[in-house]
Amino acid sequence: MYTQKSFVLKPQDAQKKWYVIDATDKIVGRLATEVADLLRGKNSPQFTPNTDSGDFVVIVNAEKIKFTGNKLDKKIYHWHTNHIGGIKQRTAREQLTKRPDLIIMNAVKGMLPKNTLGRKQLTKLKVFAGPTHEHDAQKPEVYNVKEMGNR
Repeated sequence: MYTQKSFVLKPQDAQKKWYVIDATDKIVGRLATEVADLLRGKNSPQFTPNTDSGDFVVIVNAEKIKFTGNKLDKKIYHWHTNHIGGIKQRTAREQLTKRPDLIIMNAVKGMLPKNTLGRKQLTKLKVFAGPTHEHDAQKPEVYNVKEMGNR
């Protein structure tokens, strides 16, 4: 009886690509799920859960991202300054004007594994507020995010 061995991808054998995504009029959560899949490598047939086999993702126009419902005014982002009583908060509308890159970073971070591998995969995400980025030397391909209707 012949049994086929499972395929396990070694980290040095992973073929990593660079993708650029335009976040104009994209919904935050739906964009973040696709980006998390690209960072993990789930779009590849050689996906191995315990290996960093994902691609690099560059997101431009982060300030043009969209929220559904009343999230612009009701969603609150929290962080701590590491000083006593230093808890800070902002609504999504304030965060969109001051630091739009952190909105996408936090959404994608929540969809990655909560371990050292997830933290390593998050470093492959580059988010820019404007239409230009500094990774032209890597020749990133344009990635089209699947459009899902607004419910």
